[in-house]
Amino acid sequence: MCDLETQRTARISDIDCTGAWWIATQEDAEHCDRAIRYATNFGWTSLAIDAPKHGERITREAAEAERLKTERRLRGDVNAPSLRSAEKIAFLDTLAAQAVPEWQAALDTTLACFAPAVDSVGYWGISQGTWIGVPLLAEEKRFQCAVLGLAHLHPDHVALRCAAQRITVPLRFAFQWDDPIRSRDYGIALFNAFSSSDKSMHINPGGHTDIPATEVESWDAFFQRHVK
Repeated sequence: MCDLETQRTARISDIDCTGAWWIATQEDAEHCDRAIRYATNFGWTSLAIDAPKHGERITREAAEAERLKTERRLRGDVNAPSLRSAEKIAFLDTLAAQAVPEWQAALDTTLACFAPAVDSVGYWGISQGTWIGVPLLAEEKRFQCAVLGLAHLHPDHVALRCAAQRITVPLRFAFQWDDPIRSRDYGIALFNAFSSSDKSMHINPGGHTDIPATEVESWDAFFQRHVK
């Protein structure tokens, strides 16, 4: 059963449903606020949930330890703790095995509350949200489009490659050219693996957290085209 962030979900559900959904993984207040903004500005009912070991599904102490470790890696600290490639692949496959059914359960429950008003559903998830989103989009055919990015495809990550090849919905894929924790070549490899005929990869200069405002604005336009 999915762990919804009840306070913010209540704020979102107060907005009338107009037949379209924009969905995101919830990792922090910024992502929840994006869902609220989309609901307010575009009339879309929005849903955001905590990924495993994120938000209220992790202790503050553990979250702070992870944040500090990630900051060291983002600064290019070669001594920062990091999983080996095989360990990272196993971690991501385990994450997907837990998160995908949770998302499907959340989608089942929430759409049931609004049916038959919902006509289309879109997904937004970058970084770890992409590593969840790719297997989710491969399994779940109720999504009409998706914005992904800030993730890559290691040559040994067979499950992710197979999942990406099963995705055919319109896609926007964002990547940062100077990202110290994502390989450029592997990022392009993930984009190439998608089977979508309508897909585009937007590459911007800067590090992992330096996505420009213009890129964020382009996501709005993308969803407006594909989420009716």
